[in-house]
Amino acid sequence: MTEGLFDTSAATRIIRVAVPRPLHTVYDYIVPAHLAMPEVGARVKVPFGRGTTFGITVDVNVDSSHPRLKAILELTDEEALLSQHQLELASWMAGYYHYPLGEVLATMLPAAARRGAPASLDEPDFWGVIDATFDNPRARAQTALVNYLKAHPHCSGEALVAAGHKRQTLRKLLASGVVARTTPVHQETRRATAPELNQEQLAAVNMIRDHANRYATILLEGVTGSGKTEVYLRGMAELVATGGQVLVMVPEIALTPQTLKRFEQRFSRVGMLHSNLTDHERLQTWLKCKWGELDVLIGTRSAVFAPFKNLRLIIVDEEHDSSYKQQDGLRYSARDVAIKRAHSLALPIVLGSATPSLESIYNVRLGRFEHTVLSQRAGGASMPSFKLIDMRGTDQTDGISVPLEHVIRRHLNLNGQLLVFLNRRGFAPTLLCTACGWQALCPDCDARLTLHRDPLMLACHHCGLRLEVSRECPECGHASMLPVGAGTQRTEARLERLFPATPIYRIDRDTTRSTRSLEATLAKVAGGDPCIMVGTQMLAKGHHFPAVTLVAVINADAGFLSPDFRAPERTAQIILQVAGRAGRASRPGEVFIQSHQPDNPTLTSLIEEGYRGFADKELLNRQQAGMPPIKPLAMLRADAANEADASNFLGHARSLLASFAELEVYGPVAAPLARIANRHRAQVMIIADQRTVLHRALDYLRPALDEAAGKMGNRLRWSIDIDPYDSL
Repeated sequence: MTEGLFDTSAATRIIRVAVPRPLHTVYDYIVPAHLAMPEVGARVKVPFGRGTTFGITVDVNVDSSHPRLKAILELTDEEALLSQHQLELASWMAGYYHYPLGEVLATMLPAAARRGAPASLDEPDFWGVIDATFDNPRARAQTALVNYLKAHPHCSGEALVAAGHKRQTLRKLLASGVVARTTPVHQETRRATAPELNQEQLAAVNMIRDHANRYATILLEGVTGSGKTEVYLRGMAELVATGGQVLVMVPEIALTPQTLKRFEQRFSRVGMLHSNLTDHERLQTWLKCKWGELDVLIGTRSAVFAPFKNLRLIIVDEEHDSSYKQQDGLRYSARDVAIKRAHSLALPIVLGSATPSLESIYNVRLGRFEHTVLSQRAGGASMPSFKLIDMRGTDQTDGISVPLEHVIRRHLNLNGQLLVFLNRRGFAPTLLCTACGWQALCPDCDARLTLHRDPLMLACHHCGLRLEVSRECPECGHASMLPVGAGTQRTEARLERLFPATPIYRIDRDTTRSTRSLEATLAKVAGGDPCIMVGTQMLAKGHHFPAVTLVAVINADAGFLSPDFRAPERTAQIILQVAGRAGRASRPGEVFIQSHQPDNPTLTSLIEEGYRGFADKELLNRQQAGMPPIKPLAMLRADAANEADASNFLGHARSLLASFAELEVYGPVAAPLARIANRHRAQVMIIADQRTVLHRALDYLRPALDEAAGKMGNRLRWSIDIDPYDSL
């Protein structure tokens, strides 16, 4: 018998395990006599290939058809880590997104759990004084810590450190029996009063309450500043009070801390999940949620997989946002997975947005979603007015036109705060030589290098390449290099020259590497003094700036001219989202939009008819073109170092689909950005009238493409993207 293999003829302790490998199969293993039989959903350590890995038990007491099997090496969990509901959700995702079950299950777990970390909670990091008589003049640090704990009972270790005390001092006091771990005393409600609801808000809350014990997807469409968060808080209050748990999803890490603060004012046991936490912190929060020690979980995309003891409501804030779509690996939509989860558990889900996705609007029309509208801003604030600045023939410097300069000066003179929106990082998107026309191009991508000034470099925003900036043209040697176009750094510099006495804060990915740095900047803005914020779409989502009276959109044209069929929708959403930062308090707001195409019908309909008018026209365009959400779509993507490999592979895929007459197949064609990191990219677009037909075709296609790709080894990567967010 081969070493490590066991005869299955007399074996009855056989389990089936899904392993985190790109293979669409599960594997049978024998459970040795010295190990307990694992539960379905438990982790086991198994030999696989030449190594070992942690997999999830998906079946037990299996009658295996294999004559010899390997044995599991370790039972990692004494009880199931994943519930039956989570296993069923993973199975659905594996089928819907055409992705290996083992990889789906691994995605559902926190990174520490994937590596086999114990599923156990840390001891409580809250402290209380046991020996109240302790007073040691020779141990001043210990005495100071004890006195602090007397004044702040049940204080957390993190808060003690923040107050200037050391963990080492705490450990000494613990060893001597002066202090001990304790459990914090939670209050049911930390805020006695809440703002009064208007009639539209009350109707929305009642709709959530009416569906408290059954499935419904509720689209909460509320203009910016209309009080959607207050509706969430009221809608979940009764559920939490009766022992229920709520999942609140937000699109960006930057929104998590401010959302956390608002929810902690109403609920005591609130946790958060996002990628800025350590792996251990994420696992601890995940487990607290699983065992019912959290009432409210706030998190970004992957929080949709968190376990709950008694989940009663799901809320997806800014449901239209692209951040909910995973763009590599398991290309899932967290919003859609959340809807599936709510349906499986027979509970309501609320999708909130001022600019709902066309998918959600279409589902309302079909009667699949409930719909409630908040058309007025809370507190009596008015909606901002919109004005276009025609850039044709208008003088401008570094993105700021002369008319816009005058408007900015007027608002600053009235002590207003301003937000200047430009969705382009860096100093200039292009660096060229005026002598010979040479442009700074990325050597590894079909893209221009972006000039950055702080620090000075040329950067590729696609592959991450960084290069030094030369004063001389590498092609002709002339010192005639010219930055063309404006990014946030360049516009910031221009505003600093125009308004030297005004604080200017740039908020983009380069200046806000951490949540702490962003919070520090926002705290300065919250003071209400006149200032100018310059930033990308990070400024457009969820922030409340009551002193902002002017929003300026530097360039509204690019998105409306993109070849991506979803680009007009995204552009309209971002314009209205950033515009919604203006006039949220007592002072009215203005929005000025610079455009070289001020008569663009898409832009004019957005301004004159609002988002609903734009959405109606865009849905009509999608219907005429036969595109989502009218028809389902999938993208086959491939990339390879050799251009022919990607093209030929997708050509083979197209030939395999020829037997499906119900499909519309386009391609293979080079992706709009045809080369990234020296890999050539190609794609095939597949459209069907019925989703069942699309999935049947992909079920037929995938095994053949797996086999073809396997023969090519590492030369080629390929993927299936269901409901793609972009076609680029």
